[in-house]
Amino acid sequence: MKRTVERHLNILEFTLASLLRRKAKNLSLLAMYLLVIFMLASLQFFVTALKREAAIILNDAPDMIVQRLVAGRQDLIPVGYAAEIAGIRGVAEVRPRLWGYYYDALNGANYTIMAGNDSDAKPERASVGAGVAKARNLAVGDLLPLISYDKSPVILEISTIFSSSSDLIAADMIITSPDDFRRLFNFPGNQATDLAVTVRNPKEMTTVAAKIASQFPGSRPILKSEIQRTYQSIFDWRGGMTLMVLSAALLSFIIFAWDKATGLSAEERKEIGILKSIGWETSDVLLLKFWEGSVISLTAFLLGTVLAYGHVFLLSAPLFVQALKGWSVIYPRFQLVPVVDAYQLAVLFFLTVVPYTTATIIPCWRAATIDPDAAMRY
Repeated sequence: MKRTVERHLNILEFTLASLLRRKAKNLSLLAMYLLVIFMLASLQFFVTALKREAAIILNDAPDMIVQRLVAGRQDLIPVGYAAEIAGIRGVAEVRPRLWGYYYDALNGANYTIMAGNDSDAKPERASVGAGVAKARNLAVGDLLPLISYDKSPVILEISTIFSSSSDLIAADMIITSPDDFRRLFNFPGNQATDLAVTVRNPKEMTTVAAKIASQFPGSRPILKSEIQRTYQSIFDWRGGMTLMVLSAALLSFIIFAWDKATGLSAEERKEIGILKSIGWETSDVLLLKFWEGSVISLTAFLLGTVLAYGHVFLLSAPLFVQALKGWSVIYPRFQLVPVVDAYQLAVLFFLTVVPYTTATIIPCWRAATIDPDAAMRY
């Protein structure tokens, strides 16, 4: 065992010296290798962290949302549906929701405006997200002028500005009283945007949804699990699109790495011939080349992963943020909580490190099996 360890250490020492003798070639290969792993690992970290953030936020979503469809599109739903749905066995609570979008011509931003509970939201007062406050230069106590759909002014006093820690869901949000919401959008008093339904037993949600769809043919019940799957699919799709953009760079690296790994130079063939002539076994030469490939690939993998971690979780992934989070005038800024998926890292390792390390051994085996004199004369 001791001799085996010493053998590997001696070969590894010789490997490092051999790599340093060809610094230009190996550094160029390492730089490209590092860049590809950095981009792929950053994409993986970012998508995984966003999916986790979405899952945490959606845990507080209603068990079920009931919408009304007209000609295949969402329309306002009568508030009277709430009492009838509440009478269905298994339903614990039904709450009409008022929400919509308001376009601000002053800065070209879209606000999400919601009506709060009557007990919390006071008339002519509003709570706004940090993005809205920044876009309008607002502070607590300032007035926020809006124009209603019938072109009359709606003046709201700012009572609260949400902290920046809630930017992911509240950056563009304005919460008003139900009366102010209806006045702003000229909203019918007996209508709601949708209904939030709470079900007593989560196992009965599918059954309750089927009863609602049967009792109200124009309705569309949406389960929380369906919303969660939709968000997961959106981030997977955006991640896949970004990966497709990177595929050209990845293909270029694969071609470059394969050429470098499989094409031994005359100097390397001569070196193998000298090693064989002084007593090295073929297994020793293969072990040498294995360590050469391992040193380069493992160094690139470890450095690329560490840099990707800092890029995503310390710098908030500026290279991918527009592609994966979307775009908006009022842009949510938040610090992602570090999430590392060991399985995905293992997949990335086997897709990048193992093929290159294996590719370095094949041409060396061919060179190591020929006569040493022929290899030195090559």
